[in-house]
Amino acid sequence: MIIRTEFPYGTTHEDVRIPMPGGTSRAEGSGGGVELYARIWRPVTDEPVPALLEYLPYRLTDWTAPRDWQRHPWYAGHGYASVRVDVRGHGCSGGNPGDEYDARELADGVAVVEWLAEQPWCTGSVGMFGISWGGFNSLQIAALAPEALKAVVTVCSTDDRYDNDVHYMGGSVLAVDMHAWAATMLAFAARPPDPLFVGDGWREQWLARLESVEPLIHTWLSHQTRDGYWRHGSVCEDYGAIGAAVLAVGGWHDPYRDTVLRLVSHLPDDRVRGLIGPWSHQYPDRGLPPGPAIGFLQETLRWWDHWLKGARNGVMDEPLLRSWISDSHPPATTYEVLPGRWVADAEWPSPAVTPVTYALQGAPVAVASPQHTGLDAGRFFPFGNDADLPPDQREEDAKSACFEFPVGREPVEILGRAQVTVRLRMDVPYGQVVARLCDVAPDGSSTLVTRGALNLSARLGRDKAVPWPVGAYEDVVFELNGIGHRFAAGHRIRLALSSAYWPWIWPRAGSEAGWTVDPAGSSVVLPVRAASAEPEVAFEPPEQAEPLGVSYPATLDEPRPERLVVRDVARGRWRLEVDPRYGGTRVYPDGLEYGEDAEEVYEIDSADALSARTSSRWRIRLHRPELGWEARVETRSEISCDEGGFLTSNEVVCREGDEVVFHRTWERRLPRAAG
Repeated sequence: MIIRTEFPYGTTHEDVRIPMPGGTSRAEGSGGGVELYARIWRPVTDEPVPALLEYLPYRLTDWTAPRDWQRHPWYAGHGYASVRVDVRGHGCSGGNPGDEYDARELADGVAVVEWLAEQPWCTGSVGMFGISWGGFNSLQIAALAPEALKAVVTVCSTDDRYDNDVHYMGGSVLAVDMHAWAATMLAFAARPPDPLFVGDGWREQWLARLESVEPLIHTWLSHQTRDGYWRHGSVCEDYGAIGAAVLAVGGWHDPYRDTVLRLVSHLPDDRVRGLIGPWSHQYPDRGLPPGPAIGFLQETLRWWDHWLKGARNGVMDEPLLRSWISDSHPPATTYEVLPGRWVADAEWPSPAVTPVTYALQGAPVAVASPQHTGLDAGRFFPFGNDADLPPDQREEDAKSACFEFPVGREPVEILGRAQVTVRLRMDVPYGQVVARLCDVAPDGSSTLVTRGALNLSARLGRDKAVPWPVGAYEDVVFELNGIGHRFAAGHRIRLALSSAYWPWIWPRAGSEAGWTVDPAGSSVVLPVRAASAEPEVAFEPPEQAEPLGVSYPATLDEPRPERLVVRDVARGRWRLEVDPRYGGTRVYPDGLEYGEDAEEVYEIDSADALSARTSSRWRIRLHRPELGWEARVETRSEISCDEGGFLTSNEVVCREGDEVVFHRTWERRLPRAAG
């Protein structure tokens, strides 16, 4: 990692408030429109420069500040005004929090783009970038096509909010992050504004914000098929609406990587490029496992220089898609650097990739996977932590129907999305099928390569729920997540099919019965990439700006395991305890002491789908000793189920010092979709 302290331009930064057009609702206070809090890093120059915008709800004055200081000053030092803005109702911005990517958030984002373009220090050209939430709304605002927005860099984001986000997978409820992310956002939305930045009105603003908070899980579980709610903000509904140039970036260990493949396939070749590395849910320059890290800021600078400054730097002469293909590797929960190589494709779909069908063999097999199948799935959102990735899959494989295909003397290399066709018979109306593609080494170890899932009620489309015809055979087809992988000679390609996958997939009553798969007519189609002479793909070493200088106090407390599985042998009950490890305790240079602690728990009985239960607890503390200010937030979120619906329970307790200033609970029952 190269830390830059000198740049082509000197830099300066300031905090400003950007007024949103129009009035405001009574719930958001009186006295004019809402202002969004922004931090702007600018180059020291008398000439106007283009602006870059990162737009998030995650609090620029504390939570993302360490990451922000790695990149925004770097861009400013290279001739851009780099701007970080908090979404309405979060951090030090005015107003109240809303749903993720709601119409108000996107309208505010358009207004910020237009405000930046009008500033005397801006040329009128604006770019947007971001990872995850910031990558989402970059694409969504690009689809609203504000004239000043010329280019975006979207990292680890999605074009499909229903089937490629944290809510649903293959039409099934995602227990693992539908719950965990709703709980996280409840805790995040309940954090107070910082009096150092908003002044004496912080408490009034906080209380107004808290009165408006509603757990997002209520909305998300109220839309269990792909209806208009999910179509909003899903740019796959109309790729043609995106007017800006798009650099789409993902990692093979991030759940959103298929978006890169879809964007390079659907957007015009003259204004899109794709990049997929071996990375987790992180910016590719941060050096977090798995690597290798790349000079990502330099890559994006070439993109901005071309689209915002008109530089003829050859960035659009790069291949349409640059991607990493991993070599066979033993299973592990983390890798500093994965073995493999970069490849390039000038088109996507690539003529170098051929669909090759592997037919399943054998007699019909009845599959009724134990309900705890999936405990070795790994984290849905790997962040580079030690326990994020799936361990050896042999225990999961033993609970599945497995079909194997030997790799001969020549390796088999795949790039793209595999497709599974399975002929199933089910004696109950509801169920799901999960497919995992594994690389089995000669020693028997099984490394997860990729996977996919299908709610069998969604087999005719994600916009409908159709029960299975009891006792009948049907063929169902679904895709696995995209991957670049090279199966070594002498290994075996294993397709493992299971009827349960907890805690990723929330089971349904009756699904314990499983289904029967008939190999006749069943197959997996692999996207096999032909060996060919590759154009050189190379990147500079990663660079970043000088760190902010946050300290992380040592503690005598014994750290919890990141992922702990507990088995109650007598009851047949399984418990997964997860420490998400987002940030811990830290002290900022301005004196803020910020601490957070979270724990997620997933429980299920091996023979009872209705025993599934999730819970999450958050504790957040913000303390400014010099102001005598302390605020604390505690939240509890739980979900269980019965035959007809989900039972949700949420609680928020907020304190100023030792005084409870807000306490509210929510109890809801949300019916399951008919199918």
